[in-house]
Amino acid sequence: MSKLTGKVAVVTGASKGIGADIAKGLAAEGASVVVNYSSSKEGADRVVSEITGKGGKAVAVQGSVANGADVKKIFAETKKAFGKLDILVNNAGVYAFSPLDQITEEHFHHIFNTNVLGLLLATKEAETLFPAEGGSIINIGSVVSTLTPPTSAVYTATKGAVDAITRVLSKELGPKKIRVNSINPGMIETEGTHTAGFIGSDFQKNIEATAPLGRIGQVKDVTPVAVFLASDDSAWLTGELIAVSGGHR
Repeated sequence: MSKLTGKVAVVTGASKGIGADIAKGLAAEGASVVVNYSSSKEGADRVVSEITGKGGKAVAVQGSVANGADVKKIFAETKKAFGKLDILVNNAGVYAFSPLDQITEEHFHHIFNTNVLGLLLATKEAETLFPAEGGSIINIGSVVSTLTPPTSAVYTATKGAVDAITRVLSKELGPKKIRVNSINPGMIETEGTHTAGFIGSDFQKNIEATAPLGRIGQVKDVTPVAVFLASDDSAWLTGELIAVSGGHR
């Protein structure tokens, strides 16, 4: 029997990149998956088709985690489709670097509303669907919270908040047998990093020159860690921040 047979997972921001691969990885281990997306219905439908095409169970549910009404809808649809929840992957996130003299209120709230408020709202709704035996919440942070690169003040602040929230909620939700851990990836090749111009940049070359394993990551480097944290293999882990970065930190 697969590690996650009978489990139900919600993966936010799962239409592409790390979220899409995690959704497919959880499904491959037997979980029924809610593939959440904010704007890319085509991408979410593609992820669902890949999962169902291999005999898995998945549905796509639209909603922005930065919007409270949308978050309630996401989890209402989860309950309607699968009846419960065992795994939440708080993957939805946005990033944009900006030097101090160009930071605006709009820039700040755009990033914080998704990366921090969205994570809290999703976790709040998810908590009500976990069964008595508990479950696993997996936050997607970033090694930027320790690397602290220039021009990333706002984005790095959101990921520092994710680190703190992970540890706070591991204590708050532990009595309910809900484990809370964070995966903190290094630079991962995704559609997003291509769009942002990181791939092929001096930034990438610097990481490859300084990372002990000498390369940037691929989504397949992250997904097995998410499967581990979702499964009973990690039953004694909570409040952990796991760097998945080739040693770059």
